[in-house]
Amino acid sequence: MNRIGAWALLAWMLLVAASGCARQEQIITRLEDAKHGRIGVMTGSTGEAIVRSRFPDAEVKSFDDIMDAVAAMKSGQLDATVTGFPAALHVTKKNPELRLVSEPLDAEDTAIAVRKGDTELLAAVNRIISELKADGTLESMRKRWFKTDLAPYEELAITLPAAGEVLRVAVSATREPFSFVDANGRVTGHDGELASIIGTRLQRPVQFLDMKFMALIPALQSGKADLIITGMTATDERRKSVDFSQPYYANAQVMIVRAASTQEAAPRGDAKLRSVADLHDRRVGVLVGSAQDTYVAKTFPQATVLQYRTPADMALAVRTGKVDAALYDSDPLQEMIRRDDTLGLLDGPVFSFFVGAGFSKDRADLREQFNRFLAQIRRDGVYDDMVRRWVKDGDTSARDIGGTPTQGVLVVGVSDVGLPFAAVKDDRLIGFDIELAERFAAYLHKDVEFANMEFGSLVASILSGKSDLIVSSIFITEERTRQIDFSEPYYEMSTHVFALKANIAASGAAGAAPAAAPTFFSRLASSFHSNIVLEQRYLLIWDGLKTTVLISVLATAFGTLLGALICFMRMSKRPLLSLPARAYIAVLRGTPVLVLLMLVFYVVFASVNISPLIVAIIAFGMNFGAYVAEIYRTGIEGVDRGQTEAGLATGFTRLQTFRYIVLPQTVQRILPVYKGEFISLVKMTSIVGYIAVQDLTKAGDIIRSRTFDAFFPLVMIAILYFAIAWLLMLGLDHLERVTDPKWRRRKAGRA
Repeated sequence: MNRIGAWALLAWMLLVAASGCARQEQIITRLEDAKHGRIGVMTGSTGEAIVRSRFPDAEVKSFDDIMDAVAAMKSGQLDATVTGFPAALHVTKKNPELRLVSEPLDAEDTAIAVRKGDTELLAAVNRIISELKADGTLESMRKRWFKTDLAPYEELAITLPAAGEVLRVAVSATREPFSFVDANGRVTGHDGELASIIGTRLQRPVQFLDMKFMALIPALQSGKADLIITGMTATDERRKSVDFSQPYYANAQVMIVRAASTQEAAPRGDAKLRSVADLHDRRVGVLVGSAQDTYVAKTFPQATVLQYRTPADMALAVRTGKVDAALYDSDPLQEMIRRDDTLGLLDGPVFSFFVGAGFSKDRADLREQFNRFLAQIRRDGVYDDMVRRWVKDGDTSARDIGGTPTQGVLVVGVSDVGLPFAAVKDDRLIGFDIELAERFAAYLHKDVEFANMEFGSLVASILSGKSDLIVSSIFITEERTRQIDFSEPYYEMSTHVFALKANIAASGAAGAAPAAAPTFFSRLASSFHSNIVLEQRYLLIWDGLKTTVLISVLATAFGTLLGALICFMRMSKRPLLSLPARAYIAVLRGTPVLVLLMLVFYVVFASVNISPLIVAIIAFGMNFGAYVAEIYRTGIEGVDRGQTEAGLATGFTRLQTFRYIVLPQTVQRILPVYKGEFISLVKMTSIVGYIAVQDLTKAGDIIRSRTFDAFFPLVMIAILYFAIAWLLMLGLDHLERVTDPKWRRRKAGRA
């Protein structure tokens, strides 16, 4: 490159950098702030339709994978991303610099897609979903897979039938916790388990087809798959192409923004919290619909209030710095702090309320029965024993209540807000509130059925008749008494503010030196361990690497031979041969390789049971052959025609003339261009994930979907692609040298 060209390139790079920096960061703390922002959505998702409708003035950018959008957010190319709640929750858990906007955009139903006309399979799937809802299996799966913490998943061991017609299930296994690939290379997750359960009940082995999300419906329509089970929303637009089962999960589209977007709420000076009054301009976490929510809104109108659905979400927000402090009930909070010594209390109690059981206003009889029951257990000492065991001693062993239920079922709404009042242990609810409800049911000679739900849904469950009463440490407030009736108080609960000890001035950490920021090499080592070593993820990379090399080499060999045939036809003087060759070259060179790949897999081989790997080799070989044919033709025509005539004049046949005179010169002329096309083919193989082939790029997507590391897997994959291209180029460079007559003469002279 000359000096002028270098300066021109430098000027262009500076211009691009300046244009990228010119756009001021959009501050988003609520949905309304996003109306003029840059919003990322998943291609073909309901979130995309919602964003385009709700934010018509926003700049909407589509991505195939959630982690691509996360990378764009981290690099400043996006202000927000919209996706389903479970995926968004995992993204924010593993990326502390991102957070969720508390207000969801819309609710949606997640269902299983079935090919249109397959009414028998659809009816069977609907029957199974109904059974799973009735026996509590779906609710158990929801709790095990849609977790708010980073604890390991609890996966059931399901034995699939070894024989029978295979049930082909299409998934996009980069959507944890719906479906993802585990350390053993298996498709798992909530939907992976659901697919296995369906296969077991249908007495059919299950085969997962892992592909890009946008390729799922074409796979189903073409008969390559029998079902789509991968967190897909049943929309009216999709119903035109496929049929949907009844919903198996109620999802929500939510918005992810940078946590830095709320930093303006923090004071500019000392960030330490000294008293509750310091919350007036901070970010404060509360439970949705709680008394603390109302208190903060009235007491600190200038504060940024962030609402959370569960205590675990709120505690995670405090730990990761997404909120400066949070308000919660004192007794469960004490248990939380015992388990996490990084958290501390700020000052004393903020306020206190009496706790009571909630009833519908037309169930005065049940409320009076509860009051009589409460008075009885206070008199006979049972109540005091419960307080001692659950609250004071921290005894988590449940008691056998006994009793002989004969008069139906009592449905009790609860929220597992944590011990000592309500929590799940060994797959059952325990706690003070749980024992209280069980004793009340025994008092009525009824069985008890707990409806465990989010705290904000408790009052609604009473109003809708879903629960007979709610017993969940719920404060008796004036606002709530307008909607429901309360029993006599059975406990007095205070509220405390909690935060990280490092952010509390009086915690003893005030004078401590701040922890040193991790160095570049320590972050690199951590990323390497998380993305490569942990769960033996290097095996995914190795398998993907082998697949990429195999497709590249075999597609090149097939395309080279096919290109030679097409070149022969193209140069023929017979129109019967030359015209089809011309058409082939024009069509293949003018068709995007992704479109060609999809057409070959879903149309040409729609009714053929063929490996997607073979389809990829054929499709890339066809594309490569069209370009190679023109490379051959150009090289052959570049050889002076007089040399061919001279060869024939000396007695060579046409074949001998081509082999010994034309071909060596052609190879020498075309190799530089051929190498470039070959490297392009290697890079183009990165799209084979659209037809369920797990190549190098797909392996990187799988790793990112587990680690939620936006950049390390991308850099790693880029380096590996470079290594593949470099090694293959060395081989072609050697071929170029040995076909060069000058190089051979120099080598012979040295010998």
